[in-house]
Amino acid sequence: MNIKFFEPTQLVAGLLGLSLLACQPHNDEPKRQVAALPKNEVILSPDSPKRNYIKEAVVELVRRPLMDPVTGKIAYDETRTARVSSPIAGRVIGSISALGAHIKAGDALAELDSPELGQAQSDYAGALADLNLAKRAFQRMQELYENGITPRKEHEQAQDNLARARSEAERARLRLENLGVRSGRTDNRFLLHAPIAGTITERNINPGLEVRPDLDTPLFVISDLSKLWVQMDIFEKDIGLIHAGAQVLVRVPAYPNETFTATVSYISQVVEETTRTVKVRCILPNDEFRLLPAMYTAIEVQSAPNDNAVVVPLTALFTEEESDWLFVAVDDGHYQKRPVKVGLRLKDRAVITEGLNPGERLVVDGALLLRTEEDAEQDDEHKGGESRP
Repeated sequence: MNIKFFEPTQLVAGLLGLSLLACQPHNDEPKRQVAALPKNEVILSPDSPKRNYIKEAVVELVRRPLMDPVTGKIAYDETRTARVSSPIAGRVIGSISALGAHIKAGDALAELDSPELGQAQSDYAGALADLNLAKRAFQRMQELYENGITPRKEHEQAQDNLARARSEAERARLRLENLGVRSGRTDNRFLLHAPIAGTITERNINPGLEVRPDLDTPLFVISDLSKLWVQMDIFEKDIGLIHAGAQVLVRVPAYPNETFTATVSYISQVVEETTRTVKVRCILPNDEFRLLPAMYTAIEVQSAPNDNAVVVPLTALFTEEESDWLFVAVDDGHYQKRPVKVGLRLKDRAVITEGLNPGERLVVDGALLLRTEEDAEQDDEHKGGESRP
């Protein structure tokens, strides 16, 4: 039997070859591949945590906004407001109407002890007495004149005295009537009456206060708060977008989730030189009395009722290659990136003129996250289709 012995160097070379052969990859092991998605589309797996950051909304037509919201202020409707002062001097006595009270026209607001009123009442009583005396003197003179006993001059003098007495009595009566006093007695008691119905919104009177007609501050402010004014300043360049009768939406911090509708009633004919703005006034219904004068507001000028548009939040838009894009939900977890044309761009919204239709589901939050996901999928395709871990 012939036995063949190998040299040590040959044996080492053989073992090394076997080791390298074992390290070669098996050709029959399949490569993991991901199906290529159409361009501008993103799919999130059902268990992807990124789904929690995507918010969608159905696109609806709304009234087209015309300009950015402007700040304004609620004020009294001056046609329904009265600032009441005392027409006569006196000292406050008795009860006083409470702040916030709802009153009717003619209700007593306060009572004054007024010597000036007493003097006016006394003057009227004296004028009436002088008038009666002048009437009797004229009647006697008339009889004497008709019988030829009294000369014409004395008759005319008696007639003139009667006219003067009648005029003085009328003056004294009108003085009391202007004060709202109808009682014929002299008692120095003056009642301050409400000229209109409404709510007492301000009260600057206390018991014992000495009041005069020339006080700078009114004793009471009474206003019918069922309607208020909203005043705002519109920039000169935007004044052509608004007209009397147009509706505006009003928001106040007290009710952040509600809107109130007001109607433009007056547009100033003068432009403010320093601000280049025009003052605009609106009528604001306030049937529930929740809105209050001096509240600050954010006002949105609306278009005509039939002028509708697609309006989206700015969080839905992003810029790519100098164009505006957004994502639309095609199916559950399936999104399509779409270019759109933007018209008016506001602080938090934008009007879409092309590229988005009512009824589609828009990604209103998380668009940038989907944009990042799209980039990652494109990187996978460039790497030969291997899936990401």
